[in-house]
Amino acid sequence: MTSRSNSYKAAGVDLRAAEETVDLISSAVASTYTPQVLKGLGAFGGLFAVPEGYAQPVLVASTDGVGTKTVVATQLERFEQIGSDLVNHCINDILVQGATPLFFLDYVAASRLEPTVVAQVVAGAAAACREAGMALLGGETAEMPGVYAPGQLDVAGTIVGIVERAAVIDGSTVRAGDALLAFESGGLQTNGFSLARHLLGERLDDSLPGDELGRTIGAALMAPHVSFLPAVRPLLGSGLLKAMAHITGGGLPGNLPRSLPAGLGATVRRGSWPEPAVFGELVRAGGLPDAEAFAAFNMGVGLVLVVAPEAVAEVRAKVGSLGGSRPALHHIGDVVTGEGVTIV
Repeated sequence: MTSRSNSYKAAGVDLRAAEETVDLISSAVASTYTPQVLKGLGAFGGLFAVPEGYAQPVLVASTDGVGTKTVVATQLERFEQIGSDLVNHCINDILVQGATPLFFLDYVAASRLEPTVVAQVVAGAAAACREAGMALLGGETAEMPGVYAPGQLDVAGTIVGIVERAAVIDGSTVRAGDALLAFESGGLQTNGFSLARHLLGERLDDSLPGDELGRTIGAALMAPHVSFLPAVRPLLGSGLLKAMAHITGGGLPGNLPRSLPAGLGATVRRGSWPEPAVFGELVRAGGLPDAEAFAAFNMGVGLVLVVAPEAVAEVRAKVGSLGGSRPALHHIGDVVTGEGVTIV
């Protein structure tokens, strides 16, 4: 007689693989716990105590994924990278409203779970959580044959952060003439990969022409999605930041307006920041017009700060370090009366 477990496995779902996955990730998850974690991995729901010291605490939440960067990661076996990219993307999404992260939940799905692969993804997520001082409170793994293509995986995550109500950054004080200061992205981050794979997916092992680091195309596509929290943290609560924009899907034209009040747009000066060589190669390979390139990719801009022109020097002086050094902060343009983003 066939057991229920074997019958489920014959349908494509291996319960033992799921159990092995939990065993492999438990220590990585537990290493992120902060004192506020009351119940974590293994419970039906994670329990997290709101930190003390806030007069009017506001919780900020966001859910996102890394898109089809997972396909490139699978080809290059860069699974830990995907986990850290996921966390850092979500950190930046709530950072733009002035929030610092409290906890994170991840979701990893595939047609068939490979416990060691899932463990690498979660290890990367846990490392990024520890760096941010955030708990990886829990998550989910799912084995769904027939939904996902064999050999591929999907990852997504939910982040919850906190900010004092009086310190929420909402763009309401932005005025025409304010300066746009930008941190470099270093690469595609986690957006535009469907087009990037279409244009360069067969050339991952080729050298990237003009790349300062001498990388292959694959390595350049897998450039990390950086968390800008360490750089921006010293500015939170200072009153110097009027707005911020995380440059993800939709590029500068799609994301910068989300941080500006009605009736205001932006003029961005191309050439005021360095564009990584991978973007030039994408444009050449696809014959992309500028408008499409800037709509599909971040073109080298990772995060934009909107500040008063007289505050630019002070903001530059207060910026924290990334990777042991203070990152470049480029004045890429200004807020103007009107709508949308004009790139000149």
